[in-house]
Parts: sequence; C-alpha cells; structure tokens
Amino acid sequence: MDIYAFPPIAAILDAAYTGLMQLTALLEPLVGGAAAAASVVLVTLLVRVALVPAGISQAKAEQMRSRLAPKLRALQQRHRRDRERLQRETMKLYADEKVSPFAGCLPLLAQAPVVAVVYALFAYPTIAGHANALLAEQLVGVPLGTSLAGAIAGGTATAATFAVFGALLAVIVVAAEITRRAFRPPLIETADASPLAAPGFLRAMGALQFTTAVFAVFVPLAAALYLATTVVWTLVQRVILRRRYPLAPV
Repeated sequence: MDIYAFPPIAAILDAAYTGLMQLTALLEPLVGGAAAAASVVLVTLLVRVALVPAGISQAKAEQMRSRLAPKLRALQQRHRRDRERLQRETMKLYADEKVSPFAGCLPLLAQAPVVAVVYALFAYPTIAGHANALLAEQLVGVPLGTSLAGAIAGGTATAATFAVFGALLAVIVVAAEITRRAFRPPLIETADASPLAAPGFLRAMGALQFTTAVFAVFVPLAAALYLATTVVWTLVQRVILRRRYPLAPV
C-alpha cells in the first residue's frame, strides 16, 4: 500500500506541490532555472526558523543536564548495584528539575514529515492524479528527482551528477565533523560512570552524525539539498545557542 495515496496525505502532498510550484514561479525571474532548487532551500529555512523555539528549548535542556551531571554521577555511584532503582531515581531527578532527557529529539522529529513530503514531491511521477511538473526542474543540469545511488545503478550518472551530489555530501560531512568535534560530550571512564557516558557509546553517537550523508546518497537531489541546508543551519544555530546557554564546567 502506498501511504502517499491515502486521501488525507495525498491532499497534503497536493497542497505542498501547489505551494512549491507557486514559489518556483515567483523565484524564476530571480534565479532562472534554479528556481525550484532555490524554493527547496527557502522552504528549509522557513521550517528551521519555525523550529528556533524548539532549538532554544534544546539548548536550555542541555545546559540543565550539564548542571545536573554531578547529581547524576552521585546517583550512579549510590545505586550502581541496582539498575532499576538507578533508573527510577534518575527519572525522578529529571522530573524534579523539570528537564526532559529527550528534549533534543524534538527538532529532528518535527522535520521528519517535511523531509518525507520533499522526498515524495521529487520521487513520484504523479501527484494526486496529475503529472508532477517538478520532476522536470533541474540544478546545474541535474534533475531534482535524481538520486546519486539511482543514477549510478541505472548508468545515467554524469559528471554534473557527481559534482552536485559531491558538493552537497561534502557540506554535510564537514558540518557533521565540526558538530562532532565542537559538541562532543566529555569522556567519563570511571567504574561507576553511566553507560551513556562510556567512550564506546560516545564514539558510536559521534558516528551517527554522518548518517545524514549516507541517507543523502539514496534520496532525490531536492531532498539532499534540504538535508545539506538543514545541517548547516543546525550547526550555526547550536554554536550561537551554546554561547547563549553555556554548559556548566565539568
């Protein structure tokens, strides 16, 4: 079953298609053939502006969690032999301090539907029963509906395909590496440290920063453009908010 054919979702997709086509027409006098790509970037920026309050909440939660770190370590030492008690006391501490351990997930979860819509707009030949004109739009000669993996598998990849996707992947990887280095949590290697602060877990979490680049290889160019724009925005926003809400000294 195609979820995008479900009437309510199809209606949302059709409305998004109409809006993006209108925005493309509006931008065409300014950027010519790259109007659809510019529309995707503009939509990305609008989504991220709308999520700024969530980013501020995330920064405040990170600041609060850093302040609570000594209390968490004390709990880990006190209840290290009773994992169930440790979990209860940890959640009670978060509740007492009005801090959510999952605050950082909100921006990611909020963007998931947008990525799904952008993906569908440049992956389906028909939208709500009519032809999808967005598939004819290009960026530097590369159709916005092309995926790098699909182009390579189908033998249709050109030098422009590799150049455009290579540039976007480079942006994503560089932003991921800067994020990994700038916001890496301190290693805690004591015997009573939480598993979430263990070196192996933190290395695995650092590697997750690069999954966006892997994802971008398999999605249409328009979705990869969205991902590249949003990771750069996220990095800049985190740098600004970290200065506004610095973490407590370790």
